[in-house]
Amino acid sequence: YEVIDTQTKLYLILELGDGGDMFDYIMKHEEGLNEDLAKKYFAQIVHAISYCHKLHVVHRDLKPENVVFFEKQGLVKLTDFGFSNKFQPGKKLTTSCGSLAYSAPEILLGDEYDAPAVDIWSLGVILYMLVCGQPPFQEANDSETLTMIMDCKYTVPSRVSKECKDLITRMLQ
Repeated sequence: YEVIDTQTKLYLILELGDGGDMFDYIMKHEEGLNEDLAKKYFAQIVHAISYCHKLHVVHRDLKPENVVFFEKQGLVKLTDFGFSNKFQPGKKLTTSCGSLAYSAPEILLGDEYDAPAVDIWSLGVILYMLVCGQPPFQEANDSETLTMIMDCKYTVPSRVSKECKDLITRMLQ
């Protein structure tokens, strides 16, 4: 919509989503969304991230709280590009950033990482949440959550299709 750049601050003027964020929406669906609806929203998020990656921009803080609903239009849109960065294909990034429950292990370890791969990991967490209704790696405290992420320990309910389970598994490798 608009960018205002002053000597001391940068302001981004964004449109207001009428449906809140995806986290609140997921929490209203205890067992997750049906896969057709999840697919509709997930495809929009993947399309947006694919576009960013084509422009060599990595988001690095993908999570349901950063996906806004525009219910009247039937759309979801990404927001909060505060940790985003330009990347060069084949060149690793090193900045540790993002939100614990959604961050790829290599970011949490402080290792160098492939920019698109960390967004794909976060997309896998989002897909899991869409179809399961909760995060795959959410424990009583940050230390336990970190251990679950590093060990990649999660279970997918039997109600989730094999195809969806396989996609989640591939994204969380």
